[in-house]
Parts: sequence; structure tokens; C-alpha cells
Amino acid sequence: MIVTYKVLSAVLAYPTSEFQAAAQDLVEALHRERLLPAERRAAVAALISDIAEADLLDAQERYVDLFDRTRSLSLHLFEHVHGESRDRGQAMVSLLERYQAAGLDVAARELPDYIPLFLEFLSTLEIAEARETLAECVHLLAVLGERLRRRDSGYAAALEALVALSQVVPDSDALAELRREKIEDPGDLAALDRRWEEAEVRFGPSDAASDGCPRADGILRRMTIPTAPISSLEAEQ
Repeated sequence: MIVTYKVLSAVLAYPTSEFQAAAQDLVEALHRERLLPAERRAAVAALISDIAEADLLDAQERYVDLFDRTRSLSLHLFEHVHGESRDRGQAMVSLLERYQAAGLDVAARELPDYIPLFLEFLSTLEIAEARETLAECVHLLAVLGERLRRRDSGYAAALEALVALSQVVPDSDALAELRREKIEDPGDLAALDRRWEEAEVRFGPSDAASDGCPRADGILRRMTIPTAPISSLEAEQ
């Protein structure tokens, strides 16, 4: 298991009291595995501390404002590529089949393209395979990181860490295409109402804020933090 992907999965999930309680363990796991460069580890550690030290309701509200009310920051990969088209459904099925082939048990309420779930999948792979799979969507992750950085959001550190893990330079044409995506105003209540109406016919879970986000709790429950460095990972450094 690649612990760094597990940690980033938990960081990008809906904040919970369980996450806050586990914050120090998560930081220590990042430093122990040393899969990320030191600068990236420090940035992610700062984000973990920020979430852990914040009032939980404030942290949850911030998360919802960013990722649930701002479509251009959605943590569902295919929403940026396929939107609400039927192509998204087929892409979901294909991704779910990859998860199942890897032995990952996906709860019914979890959409396969939810980035924290995708990272859980990557954590089950060998390092080289995980890196290559991550590279398939690195341009999208890079753009999400850019958008978060423009908002002065600490969550940018998690997306930038993922780009670093891929060890590839995002394709410039793909970046240009994604940068043309409309950046909506999260304060536009009419647009938000339209999004909720669309969500009624989408396949998958309810909003993270309304269901208490068992996805995040499940990620933390499945985490196992090793107590010693993993030699195969250190050999990669």
C-alpha cells in the first residue's frame, strides 16, 4: 500500500472530527514514507494542520463552498471532461471496473470519479503503475490546483502534490482546453439552484454536506499507517 495516496485521499475528503483527531498521524506518515519531495510534504502538512486546528463546522463550510458549490472546482474528475453527457456514465462504468479488478470495494454512494476514491485505488497499486495512472489525469489536477491557488486556498497544496507524484509535465493543449471552463460565482444562488436540480437526475450520492460524508469516514477507517519506513518506497527517492 502507498500511504501517501491514502493521506491525500483523506485530505481531499469532507472534513470530519476523525480526520482532525488523526491529523498528526497523517503528517507523520507522509514524512515517514518520503514519496513526496520535502517542500510538497511540508505544504500538505500545513494544510492538514489548518484543517485540524479549524473549527469543524468552519472547515466543513469552507469545503462545501469550494468543492460542492463551485462546479469548476468539483472533485469529480469526469464532470470537467464529460459534464452531464452520457459519455460520463460509460466512463464511470469503465473506472469502476478498474477498481473492482484491483479488489477495491466501492460503496454504492461513492461515485467512481471522486478524487479521494480514485486516490484510494492508486494506493493499492505498485508505485510505477500508480504514477502512470495518475498521469492520465494530471492536466486536470494541475488546473484544479491553479484555480485553488488563485483563491488563496490551502487545498492547492494537495493538488500540486498530486502533480508532483505523477512526475510528468501536464500537456499544454489539455491545460488550455480546461482553462476555458467557465468559472462560476459560488454566490450565484440561481446557478446553485440549477445545479441542485441537475443533481437530482445524476447517478450517484447525495451532497457530502447533507449526508455527513460517510465517504470521508470510510477512507479514514480503511487507513493503516505503517510504523516503519517502506524500503521499496525509499529506493524510489
